[in-house]
Amino acid sequence: MDALIGLAAFAAVTTVTPGPNNTMLMATGANRGLRGSWPHMGGIMLGFAVMVLALGAGLAPAVEGRPGLRAAMQAAGLAYVAWLAWRIARAAPPGQARAARPVTLWQAAAFQWVNPKAWAMVLAALATHGAVPGGPVTVALVFAAIGLPCHLLWVLAGARIARLIADPARLRLFNGAMAVLLVGSMLPVLL
Repeated sequence: MDALIGLAAFAAVTTVTPGPNNTMLMATGANRGLRGSWPHMGGIMLGFAVMVLALGAGLAPAVEGRPGLRAAMQAAGLAYVAWLAWRIARAAPPGQARAARPVTLWQAAAFQWVNPKAWAMVLAALATHGAVPGGPVTVALVFAAIGLPCHLLWVLAGARIARLIADPARLRLFNGAMAVLLVGSMLPVLL
């Protein structure tokens, strides 16, 4: 039981803290509300779970042992985050013609594979908590159970902020700030 409590605490702290996923969830919540954010949240949880299972099954040493592959994944992650930040910055109020489409379930799932914070979370969780009964399956389930309420906090915060920024100019300013924060969340990768 102590191992599960430790894993749950680790999952809560790493999932609720700011990072690329949470920045995008807040922007999605502000632009799409809770209903429009479910595919995005589901994609994060699906992609993260698949990543835990794959890395827990032995993929981690194969990736970590190839610096070129790791560098390519970091470059892909940075490029994808820059593209997402551009989409967020250009998002228009819902109902306007140029409103950007929300992040889909599959896009959010795929993003986990190039998200440096997700990699750090998975590798640390497997290294420190991978010996819990059930191994990677338990790690994936605990992160899913803890992740949903953590993600909901960010989406609901975004939806709440949307009420304060109903003016299109304020929404554009908020989306621009979210885009800058999203790019800024990648600074640890660059450094």
